[in-house]
Amino acid sequence: MAFLSICAVPGVKAWGMKEGKYGLALIEAHGTAAGVFTENLVRAAPVDLMRKQIKAGKLDAVIVNSGCANAYTGKRGVADAVTMTEYAGSVLDVKPSRVGVASTGVIGRYLDLPRIQRQCKAVAPKLARNAEAEVVTAQAIMTTDTVQKHALVKKDGFCIGGICKGSGMIAPNMGTMLAFIYTDAEIGATPLADALKLATRRSFNRVVVDGDTSTNDIALCTATGEAGKVKLAEFKAALEECCRSLAMQIAADGEGATKLLEIIVKGAKKEDDAEKVARTVIESPLVKTAVYGEDPNWGRVVAAAGRAGVKFDPNAVSLWISDNSKKYPLVKSGEIIADLVAAKNAMHGKNVTFILDLAAGKAEATAWGCDLTERYVEINGRYTT
Repeated sequence: MAFLSICAVPGVKAWGMKEGKYGLALIEAHGTAAGVFTENLVRAAPVDLMRKQIKAGKLDAVIVNSGCANAYTGKRGVADAVTMTEYAGSVLDVKPSRVGVASTGVIGRYLDLPRIQRQCKAVAPKLARNAEAEVVTAQAIMTTDTVQKHALVKKDGFCIGGICKGSGMIAPNMGTMLAFIYTDAEIGATPLADALKLATRRSFNRVVVDGDTSTNDIALCTATGEAGKVKLAEFKAALEECCRSLAMQIAADGEGATKLLEIIVKGAKKEDDAEKVARTVIESPLVKTAVYGEDPNWGRVVAAAGRAGVKFDPNAVSLWISDNSKKYPLVKSGEIIADLVAAKNAMHGKNVTFILDLAAGKAEATAWGCDLTERYVEINGRYTT
């Protein structure tokens, strides 16, 4: 693989390693930083630590371990997260308070700090900006992921690159996902934080694999400033594009998934309404299993929309199904016009899209997910054993 994303951003160096299911990655980049975090009440130690440290609006590096979540580990877990920042600070010669930390893996297990320290010392001398560095860094943070996830958005005068991991325990308000995003744009901490929150709302927070919200979700964005100042509107659009690409890759790689599911809701009174409907439909087990079975049981989409807590006239809605090449009408202004044969054919590919028009306004939102298969149960039924 020769693709570059974070390693294409000036000012960013990275490397990682994997020993069985235990990985470690280091990313060095000095600049303004912002973060968004899980909304689960049960938060992992690195999340609590980073919610405090990111207030300074600066990062010089990030250290990430996979295989152990360091979640529900009490005071020892917090101390261990701090120790991880000290390990990275020592090998990279930066202040521990300027080191971002993230963990992913099994909940309720303590970190193997000697292993992490040894891996940290092995990784640090190899930090680089090339394709190999990109690959080993992305591999190091994976757990049940089956593919690496990279995104790069190039604009006139600046770029934004990101890597992430995420496959299961994925639900709105972030999922079991870690994302590390970098840009060479020069931007202040407050506008960067605002841009990341908005991009997250329209990307990571609209992905559902299984409906479980993780304890460990972190997305960090660092701006090295090497490209100079850019127009804020252009930056926000580029950041959203980058996050959306990563979010869709997470959805497509859902545990046991065979299809990427996209729900586009149009005609809502406001974006919040469209978002609620899209998220409710995308997380419906009945919709997800129908997509897996290529069963054109489109009534499940309308039924899920109806329980989203959003007011609309069911007799005014329109619904289509699409295979990304053509869309087929199922309902038009409340009238059933479904061609079930055509609808079933549209479900044969790797991508299935439902477009729902609520006919209540002009706002819209999109959510992403995947089908629900037997393989999901197999993966999670034996996750720790």
